[in-house]
Amino acid sequence: MSKITFIDYQGNQTEVEATNGDSVMEAATQNDVPGIDADCGGACACATCHVYVDAEWMDKVGKPGDLEADMLEVADGVQDNSRLSCQISMSDDLDGLVVSTPESQY
Repeated sequence: MSKITFIDYQGNQTEVEATNGDSVMEAATQNDVPGIDADCGGACACATCHVYVDAEWMDKVGKPGDLEADMLEVADGVQDNSRLSCQISMSDDLDGLVVSTPESQY
């Protein structure tokens, strides 16, 4: 199990445990984290699981693939550290991951 800290646009933090192999989105929806709607269920088809990855985690998380980058084009408030949480797979290397959810998802 790995831990993820979600920070909402007001600075409220929610820490959850994630099973390695599950996506960040799955951990969020299983724990009712606000701001992660995941309308498409993790199919990389809606951008309602958009998160901002904390700067210290960007190298470990990596950059979005082509399909994810296309979906991010329809998301509000995209930044250099934007990712779709359905496309980030949890592992021991990501234990302690910190992501923020955009205000537009509330």
